[in-house]
Amino acid sequence: MTQTRDPTLDTLLDLDGQILVVDPAGGYWVRFNVSRVPVAPEKPHGLDYSLTLHGPNGERLVGFDNAHPVGRQRRGQPQDHRHRLRTVRPYVYRDATTLLADFWTTVDAVLRERGVIP
Repeated sequence: MTQTRDPTLDTLLDLDGQILVVDPAGGYWVRFNVSRVPVAPEKPHGLDYSLTLHGPNGERLVGFDNAHPVGRQRRGQPQDHRHRLRTVRPYVYRDATTLLADFWTTVDAVLRERGVIP
């Protein structure tokens, strides 16, 4: 079975290495690390990615990545998941556009909760 190439991957890959300040005071910033990897069961989309929001002290507030296993035992293969403050939950990767939209939605929610943006 041939998998159709996701045309939105190029947009995500173009963000690799970018760091963007996301608040007027310059204390909050996002970082994108994205690279192609061989397609494998734990990374069926052929991506290794980490999209993160950091606060003024550098702490990670939001993260979407596939760098490690999730769950109680934290064993097994890396899988897609999201970090929101201290909570880690599995994330169902659909395509690059959805990943970016979900990331920015979560970033906006955390910035609103902290009173950084209206």
